[in-house]
Amino acid sequence: MVLDKDTALKTAELLLQINAIKLNPENPFTWASGWKSPIYCDNRILLSYPSIRNYVRQQLARQVEELYGKPDLIAGVATGAIGIGVLVAEQLGLPFVYVRPEPKSHGRKNQIEGKAEAGQTTVVIEDLISTGQSSLNAVNALKEAGLQVKGMLAIFTYGFPLADKKFGERDLPLHTLSDYEHLITQASETGYIDESQLQTLKAWRANPQDWNP
Repeated sequence: MVLDKDTALKTAELLLQINAIKLNPENPFTWASGWKSPIYCDNRILLSYPSIRNYVRQQLARQVEELYGKPDLIAGVATGAIGIGVLVAEQLGLPFVYVRPEPKSHGRKNQIEGKAEAGQTTVVIEDLISTGQSSLNAVNALKEAGLQVKGMLAIFTYGFPLADKKFGERDLPLHTLSDYEHLITQASETGYIDESQLQTLKAWRANPQDWNP
């Protein structure tokens, strides 16, 4: 869920401005899952824009403190949230670790990179929530290492019911700076998309796995 409507709309505006989120209903993208989609999100591009990355860093750090106070540790999910996670940890003056999708096959075979100790309270930073599976895999790794995961903050979520269900089953709070509803509202109100494109985006969101352009 988003905490602040103004922040949600502003974040959507900035992501659209730098093409971190691309809307192309007429020429859909194909996700790794095979789903056809009129939207593609790559929030890592915001790291190349100092003023925008600073805004996102400040808003995520503010929400971490509002929701959880100061945890012992900030954890980023590899690879997309490593950069922004470091920025949030720096803003808060906290240690940082990141979590690989799976343990390395060589060396110390770490899955968690950095210094983390059992019992530490942790907030996880993500760049994007789609189905939520990779994000929750990272949470599992942190919990298995004995860390207390207080919750997760992400830049953007598609708001799929599947993801909401998964987070609910794990009893893990999830908050995001922006989401799909605020994105398409901002895109429509600023003329980034027209009414027919808006309807296409709404239809996709209602049934993404079976949507066919």
